[in-house]
Amino acid sequence: MLNNSSILITGGTGSFGHTFVPMTLAKYNPRRLVIYSRDEMKQWEMAKLYGNDERVRFFIGDVRDKDRLSRALDGIDYVVHAAATKIVPTAEYNPFECVKTNVLGAMNLIDACIDQKVKRVVALSTDKASSPANLYGATKLTSDKLFVAGNSYAGAHETRFGVVRYGNVMGSRGSVIPFFLSIADKGVLPITDERMTRFMITLEQGVDLVWHAFEDMVGGEIYVKKIPSMKVTDIARAVAPDAHHEVVGIRPGEKLHEQMLGTEDALHTYEYPDHFKILPAIHNWSNDPARINGGKKVAEDFTYCSDNNAEWMSVEALRTWIEHNRNKIGNI
Repeated sequence: MLNNSSILITGGTGSFGHTFVPMTLAKYNPRRLVIYSRDEMKQWEMAKLYGNDERVRFFIGDVRDKDRLSRALDGIDYVVHAAATKIVPTAEYNPFECVKTNVLGAMNLIDACIDQKVKRVVALSTDKASSPANLYGATKLTSDKLFVAGNSYAGAHETRFGVVRYGNVMGSRGSVIPFFLSIADKGVLPITDERMTRFMITLEQGVDLVWHAFEDMVGGEIYVKKIPSMKVTDIARAVAPDAHHEVVGIRPGEKLHEQMLGTEDALHTYEYPDHFKILPAIHNWSNDPARINGGKKVAEDFTYCSDNNAEWMSVEALRTWIEHNRNKIGNI
C-alpha cells in the first residue's frame, strides 16, 4: 500500500518519526516522505541523517496553522499524525497550549486532509486517553473522537481516519529509562509509588502497528497493541540493581496504572492475536463485518490495564534490551 506513495508525518522530528522514517524508507520505498514539524533546528539535525536522499523532504509548519497544513498536504497519499503536546505536567500547567495543539491541531489536520483528498490518516494516541485523569489524556481522548468522527465528516470524500494507541515507549526522550540511567551513579532512584505499573513497547512495535492500521482500516478503528507490563520498581532494578529507592509521590495528573481499554470500550472491542481493535460506536459501524474482520468480541466487563495484564516483562529482559539499545536511549 505504501510502496511508491507520498507520506507525511506531523511532528516527524520526534521519537516516533526518527524510527518511522528509516523503517518506512527501507520497507516501502515511498516516492516522497515529508517530515512536517515546527522546530527548524530538529529538522536541520535530522536532515543530516539522510544526506542526499531525495525521497525525504522537510516542511516547517505547525498543526495549529490550517493553511500551512493544506499546503504541505498537496499530493500526499498517507498521513501519520504524531504531533502533540504530551508531557503530563507541562499540559497541566499550560492547558491552553495543550488544547491548541492536541485538539485544534487535530481539527485542522482532519479538515486539510479531506480537502486535499488524502487517502488514509493514522493518528497516534496514548493509554492516557482511556478514562483520562489528566489534561493531556483528555485532549487525546477528544482527538481520538475527532478522528473517528472524521470518517463521517468526510462525506463523499474517500479520506479515511484511524487511530493507534499504545503505552510507555521504552527509551524515548522524557521516559523513565533514560532518566534512571542519567542518575544511576548517584545510588538513589526516585520512585513515584512502589505499586506503579507501566506498559512497555518499543518504537519499532509502534511503527508496525501504524503500518497494520493503514493496511487493515476501513475507517474509525482504534488499534491497541498487546504489550507486556512492568512494575516501576523492576524498571529501576533493571537499570541500577544496587540503587536505593526513594518514594517521592505521584506527579500531578499521573496515574498509578496505565489503561488502554476500559469497560466503556468493551462493548465495541474485538480481540486479535497481537492486538485489540475498538470499533466506532457511531452509525452502527461496530457491527460492520469488514471492520470486525475475523475478530473475537471481548467480554462486556473487559479492561486492558498494566496491572491486570497477562504478559509481564522480566528485569532480565529489560536489562538485555537496554544493553542492546544503549547508544540510542534518550536520543529517540
